[in-house]
Amino acid sequence: MNYPRVLCLGEILFDCLAERSGLALEEVKSWTPYPGGAPANVACALVKLGNSAGFIGAVGGDELGNSLVQVLQERGVDTTGVQRHPTAPTRQVYVLRNEMGDRFFAGFGDANTAEFADTHLIAAQIPEVLFENADFLVLGTLELAYPDSREAIEKAIELAEKYDVKIILDINWRPVFWQNPQEAKSLIKKLFTKIDFLKLSEEEAQWLFETTDAGAITYRLHSPEGVLVTAGDKGCSYCISENEGKIPAFKVDIEDTTGAGDGFVAGFVSQLCKVGIQNLADAEVTKKVVTYASAVGAMTAMKPGAISAQPSAAEVEAFLYLYKNY
Repeated sequence: MNYPRVLCLGEILFDCLAERSGLALEEVKSWTPYPGGAPANVACALVKLGNSAGFIGAVGGDELGNSLVQVLQERGVDTTGVQRHPTAPTRQVYVLRNEMGDRFFAGFGDANTAEFADTHLIAAQIPEVLFENADFLVLGTLELAYPDSREAIEKAIELAEKYDVKIILDINWRPVFWQNPQEAKSLIKKLFTKIDFLKLSEEEAQWLFETTDAGAITYRLHSPEGVLVTAGDKGCSYCISENEGKIPAFKVDIEDTTGAGDGFVAGFVSQLCKVGIQNLADAEVTKKVVTYASAVGAMTAMKPGAISAQPSAAEVEAFLYLYKNY
């Protein structure tokens, strides 16, 4: 059996996008469901970029869960780590967009955030064999909000350390997912001693470190091999293997920013798989890696839907060729 090189652990769900951008919640008459969830988005994007990836998470034993597993399988994502909960429903999240395509979470309908299947990912059921054969583990922080999935994150980190799997943490801070948002910061910070790469938005950097300087964050954490701070249309900054730099944002027509950050993460991890972490000591290699990640993120924002908008490796190369003098 061929095992995936990259594992992505966390939530998979349906993003239900408002019929049009610029509407207030009470004005929305219909919603269009798109498969999503940050770790699932990353897994799908990695496969489309030519990498082997597996998803670890929980869905309900309902039709929504069936359809999401089918989406993963159709895109070539390994689903060995998918768990099915017999009673909890598969999560749906309602998303509003402003005229610029930026998204705002409008909640989960009538359900409580802790009632969904993804909160019940069971640590003991995570297949250890996946970690024996993987090189990278991608994590978010939403699962820290719930006891079962928090334990699953701890187990995954334990397995990653056992088998020398590099850990990439995308903060992906979403207060609406937390029953007690005040406990989030301390739980997130506990992960920092365990990870190898940290990706966070400018707002998340300010919230957690009171600075958006990637170098300063790296210095405070002591241990990571790289920190990346994304800032939307202002581009991103990074400090990787002591190489610091800034990449301007690609100027594209934005349709929907849902999944753009996940595309960035997938582009980054895809390049780690290609060039090898040891080569990040070269400043030019690092710059190209982050530029590639930025391109994938920008291209994902040009179409609606986090997964359906993801580019192929050939499309990214063509995009970068057009912008080679950018």
